[in-house]
Amino acid sequence: MPDHLLQNYAQKPERATHRRRWLVVGGKLVVTLLTLGLLWHSVFQDADTAAAWRELLARTLSGEGRGPVLLALALVPVNWGVEAWKWWRLARHLEPVSFARSFRAVLVGLTLGFVTPNRVGDYAGRIIELKSRRLDALGAVFLGRYCQLVVTVLAGTIGLLYFLLRFYLRGYPATALGLVVATLLIHAGVLLPLYRSRILVAAVTAVRPLRRFRRFLTIMPTYPARALHAVLLLSGLRYAVFCTQFGLLLWAYGSRASVGPGAAAIASTFLLKSLVPSLNALADVGVRELSATHLFGLLGEPVLPVLSASLSLWVLNIALPSATGLAFVLRLRVFRKRTKRLAS
Repeated sequence: MPDHLLQNYAQKPERATHRRRWLVVGGKLVVTLLTLGLLWHSVFQDADTAAAWRELLARTLSGEGRGPVLLALALVPVNWGVEAWKWWRLARHLEPVSFARSFRAVLVGLTLGFVTPNRVGDYAGRIIELKSRRLDALGAVFLGRYCQLVVTVLAGTIGLLYFLLRFYLRGYPATALGLVVATLLIHAGVLLPLYRSRILVAAVTAVRPLRRFRRFLTIMPTYPARALHAVLLLSGLRYAVFCTQFGLLLWAYGSRASVGPGAAAIASTFLLKSLVPSLNALADVGVRELSATHLFGLLGEPVLPVLSASLSLWVLNIALPSATGLAFVLRLRVFRKRTKRLAS
């Protein structure tokens, strides 16, 4: 090849890389501005959220409810640490990965998911942190989220069943029995695709509009049962941390529901929130608050403590970690350097 053609060939990839680098920087800035804007709007512009936030700080500084609030705050890194542990167990099936990198991927995914519909940015944040097999990583992220959904459904349906049997179906034993059977069938229905993921892949293949997702799910059957047990156990542990935080915040704000009914209300709230698609993390706030205030209202609890605890839970577990994740978003390396060089 002539020298001048080889020189032009070498310069074009360099120019493309330069433009691509600027696009990445621009994308990072957009994500940063959107995240900060949503954080500002959610914490300071909305009157209810701002009041709950001021109340949280006031109670902490004055000493009233300080212990439960500080303990809930201390559980935030535990919560996302367990999620990072879960992602580490999933990601190491694809490539060697450290726990530190897994934790960073979780925070990046949380920040990107904050500003994307139904938190799809969570997929991108975790995939970007991997060096290879990024398409397979889509299936791994889906598997982790599905395990979390399984735990939410198992606990949430039991919680909803408690409310239905206690408040709505007294005197209807046949209907109550039917609901118990339906709950057991739902449990089996959500567990079956987890341990028989080939059935899920086959079902996706059978539906034409979903066939394009098949290539991303084929990684799921390669996970051994032992790994699935571990991921499901970690999902349950993270769910328990969430519930404990919610209970601590309820206690700090003055709610005194009994442990059993209160746990049922918390589990039902998380289930209803997870079943409603959201435009972004900010939209989750309204769904959770509406569910929580209604369910705890059935238990005779006033609205304000429940609303304040639910909003504070969102601030602690979503808003603050999302802001922390911005530091990692700005340092992302979206495009890896190629190791292959042009032949002379």
